[in-house]
Amino acid sequence: MLKNVVEDYTFFEGISVDELVLQMEKAWGFTAGKLALGVRILENMIKDKSCVKFLSFTGNLVATGTRGALKELVKRNLVDVVVTTCGTLDHDIARSWENYYKGLFEMDDAKLRQKGINRLGNVLVPNESYGIIIEKKMQVLLQSLWKEGVKEITTHQLCHEIGKRICNESSILYWATKNNVPVYVPGITDGAVGYHLWLFSQDHDFKVNLLKDSGELNDTVFTAKKTGALILGGGISKHHTLWWNQFRNGLNYAVYISTAEEWDGSLSGARPREAVSWGKINEKAKRIMIEGDASLILPIMVSSLITRLGA
Repeated sequence: MLKNVVEDYTFFEGISVDELVLQMEKAWGFTAGKLALGVRILENMIKDKSCVKFLSFTGNLVATGTRGALKELVKRNLVDVVVTTCGTLDHDIARSWENYYKGLFEMDDAKLRQKGINRLGNVLVPNESYGIIIEKKMQVLLQSLWKEGVKEITTHQLCHEIGKRICNESSILYWATKNNVPVYVPGITDGAVGYHLWLFSQDHDFKVNLLKDSGELNDTVFTAKKTGALILGGGISKHHTLWWNQFRNGLNYAVYISTAEEWDGSLSGARPREAVSWGKINEKAKRIMIEGDASLILPIMVSSLITRLGA
């Protein structure tokens, strides 16, 4: 029990992020120790060639510079499957063409509304950078698909086409398409992209086949020798990832990053140990819950991983 001594940080000019994270394993206390263990678990997960690696995150992160960290995980082939929300598609398309801006949590929201500016936390999203550009790009995309004879599509296929046709190298979906990383969006109607799918369907016999997505996920988990997941935040993307992995006796690796509390019984705040009771995480899995803001924690973890893996 008393084997590992707590050690102080030491600093020197030019210290790297990974060197700092390595020191966290010895400095311990409190979230720093969890962050260090999370990086170690992800490193082992990625090095495990028999493991199918899931990345689950919520769309709000894509409105921030954290989009770049998520993009790097996909670009460098450090993940095999992405499960996310419709907001990811919205922000990834929008930011491929327009800018979002720095704001504050405390602003006059009535004045922002009058000026056509939407506030997402402390990020400012002008109408022309969101609804207008998404409508323009999605209507062109859907018309093109229709002319090519596409009348039914899965969210995986939709994300592939978005990445191929209307995004650029700054985009998560661009790299997912380029590297053949499937992206699944179980809550596809909950966002601007989903709205335009519905709108297009009003005068076209166009359908989204979510059940085919489910079939692909079923095949993925049942043919995997091992699975692991980096899960950022909660909601439907978290649950969908855990849901499918319960059918193969749970994830073998699991790293959660979330600010949500568990005392309200929400899935977003549920800790990995709760998922063990459902069989969604294997009882012998390497797992950790890191309490904190993913926009702060994830860039540190990704930077450290890139150094360790030489990715």
